[in-house]
Order: sequence, then structure tokens, then C-alpha cells
Amino acid sequence: MKLTGADIFVQVLLEQGVDTMFGYPGGAVLNLYDALYKARDRITHIMTAHEQGAAHAADGYARATGKTGVVLATSGPGATNLVTGIATAYMDSVPMVAITGNVGTSLIGRDSFQEVYITGITMPITKHNFVVRRVEDLAHTLREAFRIAQTGRKGPVLVDIPKDVTGALAEYTPEPPVHVEAMESYDQAAVLHAAQLINSASRPLLYFGGGVSASGAGDLLRELSHKAQIPATYTLMAAGVLGYGDPLNLGLLGMHGSYTTNKAASQADVLIAIGTRFSDRVALDPGSFAKNAVRIQFDIDASEIGKNVDVDCSVVGDAAVVLKALLPHIQPTVHPEWMRQLQSWKSIDYHPKDRTDRLMPHQVIGACCELAGPEAVYVTDVGQHQMWACQYVQHVKDRKFLTSGGLGTMGFGYGAALGAQAALGRDQTVVMMTGDGSFHMNMNEACTAVSYDLPVITVIFNNQVLGMVRQWQTAFYGKRYSSTDPHRQTNYVKVAEGFGLKGYHCETVEEFRAAFTEALASKKPAWIECVIDKDEKVLPMIPAAGNVEDIMMS
Repeated sequence: MKLTGADIFVQVLLEQGVDTMFGYPGGAVLNLYDALYKARDRITHIMTAHEQGAAHAADGYARATGKTGVVLATSGPGATNLVTGIATAYMDSVPMVAITGNVGTSLIGRDSFQEVYITGITMPITKHNFVVRRVEDLAHTLREAFRIAQTGRKGPVLVDIPKDVTGALAEYTPEPPVHVEAMESYDQAAVLHAAQLINSASRPLLYFGGGVSASGAGDLLRELSHKAQIPATYTLMAAGVLGYGDPLNLGLLGMHGSYTTNKAASQADVLIAIGTRFSDRVALDPGSFAKNAVRIQFDIDASEIGKNVDVDCSVVGDAAVVLKALLPHIQPTVHPEWMRQLQSWKSIDYHPKDRTDRLMPHQVIGACCELAGPEAVYVTDVGQHQMWACQYVQHVKDRKFLTSGGLGTMGFGYGAALGAQAALGRDQTVVMMTGDGSFHMNMNEACTAVSYDLPVITVIFNNQVLGMVRQWQTAFYGKRYSSTDPHRQTNYVKVAEGFGLKGYHCETVEEFRAAFTEALASKKPAWIECVIDKDEKVLPMIPAAGNVEDIMMS
């Protein structure tokens, strides 16, 4: 049957199981939006306040579900407004298909109104991108985009469609959803070698990242940890894979990880890195990182093997597949001396002190966890509150801690939280933690929360400064606070009411608990402002290029 390009676009989305997407209309995509209107009973389209919010929402949808997020924007500024969201997804290996409209093919290259070379702009931040010049190629190209986004190391793909292509007619033949085969191949000899190294270890340490979550390998990783009594530490992208109360869970590793985790990495004799890339926030000094250990790396992306830190044994493959192959060769064992050593280091760890005269971040987060329950989804922006959340959120489970790790995108949180809420339904508790600096970047998405009745509870850690930057200025720049105190006078309660949602102002834990309880019961979007001292620090902290010997506890 012959359909317009716009109708083909909608039919392929339906083929791929897309039921929710995010975007913002404009001239170059009017044909697509007209086709979406006709399919509004099958595809929910959520229009955000800004295209960047739409990209972050598609990202949050994907992180919360494992499915491919979809975002649609018009040409020119609509397309360029997606760039930060696409880069965020790329750095964290999140599957996304971004569709942009463009001017008609006869106008391309003429500096036409709202024309931009978006495939050139996004080439370094996508797995692949396409320009569709012929309507006959549209269906295949869109299917390829979904296949590439989910194949191997996941990531964003962009498809740019000129307006005349969306109006042209072509033959359309329905096809089943793209079948993405898991990467089943791996080097069996390398797996056996890795097993021998692990079995011979006296001081083993598991270090894992977002690749474990992406492959759904959490259960297998926990089985490995418990079978061979291997303590484990993780990156920001893997928070929640191990239970907060698991005795083998040492917590976050790296710049804001504990003394115990960083000391363990420095003293381990075998380090097993799974689905992680030894980033500069973990291996702050690559030359000395885990220098006493035989280093094993499992990663789906061959280009990550030994890229940042030299390794002694490596296996290229999907984390779940490789762990499944490895486990039968791992001997059940215990490491009593190593566990005693770890316990002794824990006595040195930084522990925040409760206070009654002012709000402390760890107390706010503790109350959140208690009141929201173990199934809550937590989303963060970027800054001090992000690190506090990773350190102190207690009930996190896999795919229930969503944060921008690689790009560190301030303003990520609200869009991502709305995407997660839209994906998981109104009955799912979604808590977005943000700082006043991050929140000012995309607080406009409050109108989206209200319009679509998405009951995200936003907890604002308001210290009235750019906290993380100020912390660095305190430690390394002689307290020269250049442009980190914006002297904003934002009244969050009044602004919230202006958007049509409920706002709260809290200065004590009791006030916060009452506000959070009321917000939960309302099943409506809400903001809760928490006044935090501007000199509250994220501790511990290891300076850039440092190691555990340089750790700052105060």
C-alpha cells in the first residue's frame, strides 16, 4: 500500500512498539505531527516546554525501562536544542532515536529558514546518524536506527528527514519489530584465564559500571560476588545494582567514594572490572590506579579495553553473557583476612553527623527513602546533591537511580524524571533531587508535569550557591568565589504555584517529612525546597589526579 512519508514514520514507530514519545512541533515536522494526531490513540506524545527537556525525557524513559526512547524536534533551533540531551545519552550509553525535521531537499545548502546541518553537528555524539533523501528509504532507515540504538553498546541514533520526504508517497510493507540479538560471542580461553586469576586471589575486588545495568546482569553479578565472597564497588552509573545493606557492598568508588572503597582498590591483588571504562572520576591517577592488582576487564566495547588503564586480562562481550560463562568456573571461597582488613578501614570512613538546628543532606535523603519506600525511582540533576544522593539513597534497585554520569548535565533531572514517570505510570513514586543551580536550568518543565499530570516530587537542595564549584574554589582556589553566588531571590513556593503545582519550604527535618508525606498522598507534582548551608561539603573527596592517600575527610 502507498502511504505518505509521515504515515510511514508512524507505522514504523508502531512496528517497533513505541507507545510514548516526546517532542515539540514546528514547521518542518508538521506532516509528522499530523500523522501522529491520527494515531493519538496508540502513541502518546508528550510535548515538553523545551526540546532539551524532551531529549532528557526520552533518555529517562529509556533508562527506566531499557527500551529505546524516542524524541522528535523540528529543524534548525529545534534540532540544535536536542544536542545536549543526545550527548548525555551518548556518554551514558542510553538507547535513543532522535528524529529531526529539516527544510525540503531543494532548499538544503541554501541557508534556508531554520536550516541546520544537524547530522554534521551530532556526528561525534551519536552511534550513527542518517539523512533520508528519498521517501522510499524512510522505513528501512528508521528500522536501522532502532536496531543500531540497541545493538552492542547502546546509544543514540539521529534520523534527519526533510519536509518534502514526509509528504511524498511510497510503497509501505509492514515488518515485525527489529530483532536485536544479544552479543553472544566471547573468547572462552580468556574467560577461563579470568576465572583462574579470580580463584587464586587473596584480596579480590569487583568494580562494575553501567554496562551491568544495561545488560540486565545484576543477578549474575550478585551471584559472582556471593559465590566467591568478593567485595564490590561501583561507579555512579551502577548505583542500585547491589543492595544498600549487602555486606559485600563497599559503596561508590573514586573521587567521592569512601576511604574503604578507594583503599580496597589500592590494595586488591585482583581487580575485576565489569561494564566500566575506568573514567577519570574513578581512576583519578590512571598510572597508580589498582597498581597492586592483576586487572581484568570485561566490556562489550573493544575500544574501551585498556583505553584508560592497562589491563592484564580482558574479555570483549556482553556483561550478562560473559558472567554466565564465567560463573561455572568460579570456586566457592571465603577471604576472612581480606574482610577483616576492609572492616578495619571502615572505622576510618567519613560519617556525616545528624543535626537538629538545620537540614543536613543525608537526613533529607534518609527521610526520602523511608517515606517513599523501597520501590521508588530516584532521579538527580548534577552537582553536590547528585553525590549526596549516590552516597545516601538506601532503597535503590537496578534501573531506579537515574543520573547523568558521563556528561554531567545540569538540568538533566526534571526531563528525565518526567520520562521515567510517563514510562512507569502514575502509581510509581518518582523523586527528583536537584540543586538550586541545576534546577534553574530546566525548571520550566514544571508545566509539562502539570499538563500531563505526572506526579514527580522534586526535592530542591537550596544552598543559594553553585555548591560543587564553590567546594572546589574553597579547596583549591583560596576561597575566591568567582561567579558561584548568583544572588538569586527565587521564591520556589510562589513559582510552583504559578506553574499550577504545590510548593513547600522546609528548614527542619520535621517540616520536610510533613511536606514529603503530603506530596506523596496528593499524587500530584510538587516541589519541596530544602534550605542547606552553603558551606556543606560532599565528603570524602579525592582531588583530581590524586589517590587514596590524598583523600579529604573535612
